Amino acid sequence: MKDQTAFLKRMVLGWACAIMMVIQACKSDPGHKFTNALIHETSPYLLQHAHNPVDWRPWSESVWEDAKVQDKLVIISVGYSSCHWCHVMEDETFEDEEVAQLMNENFISVKVDREERPDVDQVYMTATQLLTGSGGWPLNVIALPDGKPLYGGTYHTKTQWVEVLGEISKMYKEDAARAYQYGDRVAQGIQAVNFIEKPEENSPLEAEDLKKGMAEWREYWDLEWGGHTTDQKFMMPGNLLYLLHYAKEAGDSIPQAFVKTTLDKMMQGGLMDQIGGGFYRYSTDAYWKIPHFEKMLYDNAQALSLYAAGYKIFRDPEYQNVIEQTMYFLDREMSNGAGAYYAALDADSEGEEGKYYVWTTQELQSILQGEYELFSSYYGINPGSAWEDDRYVLFREVPDVDFCQANALESPEFLAKKAKWNEKLLNERSKRAAPGLDDKIITSWNALLITGMVDAFEATGERAYLQKARSIYDFLKAHNEDEAGLVHTYKEGGKRNAGFLEDYAFLIQGALKLYSATGEILYLDDARTLHAMAEEKFSDEASGLYRFNENNELIATVIKTNDDVIPSANAVMAQNAMVLGHIHYDKALLEESKNMLRAVWKNSSQNPENYSRWNTLAMQFIYPYFEIAVVGTESHSIAPEIRQEYLPNTLVVQSGMDSELPLFKGRYSDGETYIYVCRNNTCKLPVQTTEAALAQLASW
Repeated sequence: MKDQTAFLKRMVLGWACAIMMVIQACKSDPGHKFTNALIHETSPYLLQHAHNPVDWRPWSESVWEDAKVQDKLVIISVGYSSCHWCHVMEDETFEDEEVAQLMNENFISVKVDREERPDVDQVYMTATQLLTGSGGWPLNVIALPDGKPLYGGTYHTKTQWVEVLGEISKMYKEDAARAYQYGDRVAQGIQAVNFIEKPEENSPLEAEDLKKGMAEWREYWDLEWGGHTTDQKFMMPGNLLYLLHYAKEAGDSIPQAFVKTTLDKMMQGGLMDQIGGGFYRYSTDAYWKIPHFEKMLYDNAQALSLYAAGYKIFRDPEYQNVIEQTMYFLDREMSNGAGAYYAALDADSEGEEGKYYVWTTQELQSILQGEYELFSSYYGINPGSAWEDDRYVLFREVPDVDFCQANALESPEFLAKKAKWNEKLLNERSKRAAPGLDDKIITSWNALLITGMVDAFEATGERAYLQKARSIYDFLKAHNEDEAGLVHTYKEGGKRNAGFLEDYAFLIQGALKLYSATGEILYLDDARTLHAMAEEKFSDEASGLYRFNENNELIATVIKTNDDVIPSANAVMAQNAMVLGHIHYDKALLEESKNMLRAVWKNSSQNPENYSRWNTLAMQFIYPYFEIAVVGTESHSIAPEIRQEYLPNTLVVQSGMDSELPLFKGRYSDGETYIYVCRNNTCKLPVQTTEAALAQLASW
C-alpha cells in the first residue's frame, strides 16, 4: 500500500511538473502550436526540435526513472545541428502530428545532440552497427526502460518509422521477457566491442608489421584521384599524416606520392570552398567535386595540420594558400570574437542543401561581366559539370600553374585577378540567407584547432597563427574549465557537462604544442596537470587504457581505440605520455605509452586506415626518435627555423633562460645560443646554426 501511495504521488508530481513546463514554454514562445521540453536547452540541434509535436525530452536520469515507472520503451534520437538528413527526417516525420501522437502515447522520446553527449552517441552507434552492420545520423534507437537497445537505425521515411514503432511496441507488449533477453545480448555485444585485453609485457613492435598493413591498405587507394576507391570520399587528415610520416621513416615514396595526389585533388575540388575558404565535410562523388555542404570545425582544424605538413615537404605555394584561406574562413565565419571558434555550419539554407554556396551561369555572368569567360574556363563551368540544372559548385580542373601556362598568363597577374573574382563573389554571397550556425564552443574541437594553428605557424612562420592558438587556449582555460576539471562545451547560459577523455587528450596535445613553439613553461605545467587529472578520471585498470567518460552511467563502458573523423583520444593520450616522457626523461611515462600501444598493436598494424594515430606513435618507438634542444637568448628565432623542416620523429624544444628540465639543465650560457641534437639521453656536441644541427640529425 505504501509503494502504491508513493507511486501515485510521484505520478501526480510528474504530471504537475510536465503541465507547468508546457505552460511556461508556451508563455515564452506563444507563436508556435507545439512546444516541448527542449525549449529550455541551449543546443542549436535540440532547439531545432523544440516545436515538434513530439514530446521530446533532453537526455537525463529522470528519463529512465520515468520509463521504468510507466513501463515504456524509450526512443533515443541522436543528431547534430548541421546534419542534412536529420533535418529531412524532422520535416517528414517528427513534425507529423499523427506520428507524434503514436510516439507520445507509447514511448518516451529523447533527443540527443551528439556533439554535447558523444558518449551516448558512441554507445548507441555501436549498438546500431552491431544490429545492422552500419550507422550514421540521424541515429534512431528504441531502448528498453533500462537503456538496453532493441532496435537501431538511421534515416527513416515516415512510413518506415511508423512501421518500426508498431513492430517494436507489439513485440515488447506481447513478450517483455524475450525483449529483455534480447536487450541483454545487445548490451553484452557493446561491452565486447569495448573489451581490450592487456598485452603481454615486452611484446614486440615490429616495422615489418607496419609494412604488411601498408601493403594491404594500398589495394584501396585511388592513385588517380586520391583518397579511397569509394563513391564518397572523406578527407581523413590523420590517415594522410600517417602516410607522410611512414614514407619518410620507411623510405617508401609511394605513400608520399599518393598523399600529394590527394592533397592536390582535394584543394582543387569542390570539397574546398573555392570562394570563401575552408573545407566541407565530405565529397559525394569519387572526384572530390560535389560536396556535402556541412562545414565542421574539426575538419578544418585538422586540414591546417595536414597542409602544413604538406607544405613542409613539397613547398607548394598552393598549400600555403590553402592554409591562409582556411584561416580566413575560420576567422570570418566561425570565430566567436573572443578567441574561440564555433562548432559547425549547416549544409542547408532556406531549406535547401548547398543553396548558399552554388551559382547559376546568369548570376556569374552578371557579377563578373567581361571576366566571365576566363573564370568559367578556370572553374570548368559548362553544362556537363553542373550539379543540378543550372547550379554549379566551383572546382578547378588543373593546378594554377598549368592554367596560367595554357592561357599565357603570368602567375602574379592571374592571382590578383582571381582574388578580385573571389572578393566580388564572396560579397554577393554574403547577401544570401546564411546556413545555420552551431555556436557551441567544444573543448576538444577547439583544442584540435590549437594544434592545427601551431602546425600552420611552424610551417609558414606566420606568427599570427601562433597568437590565435594562444587565444584559443586562454579562452578554454577561462570558460571551459571549472573546479572539477574541463567541461565539454561552453555556451553562455548553457549546461556545463563534464569533459570527456577527448577534451583532456586534445587539450594536453595543444598545450604541449604551445610549449614546444614558445618555450613557456606554463603550457608544460598545464599539460602535466591535465594528464594527471585524466589518469584519475578515466583510467581503466583492466585494459591499461582510458574510458570515454568519467562516470559509468551508460549501459556499457566505452573504451574507444580506433580513429574516426577525429583521432582516437586513447592514441593521443599515449602520444602525449611519450612526449612528456621525453621532455622529463620519465621512463614510467614512456613505458605507459608503449604499453598502451601494445594493447592495440594487433588491430593497429593490421588496420592502418582505422588506427593511423596509433601507427604514428609506433613509428616513434620503432624508428630513431630525436630531441633537439635549443638553449639561449636566440632560441626563439632558431627553433622556428628547425621546425620549418619536416621532422616527424623529432621533438624540438626551446628555452631562453636557465632551466632544470633535463634537456636544458646545465646548458644555458649568457649571450650564446646552442643547439643540442640528442637521442636516447645521448647528445652530439652543441652547434650554433640550424644547418649544422640538421646535418648532425641526418648523419646519426
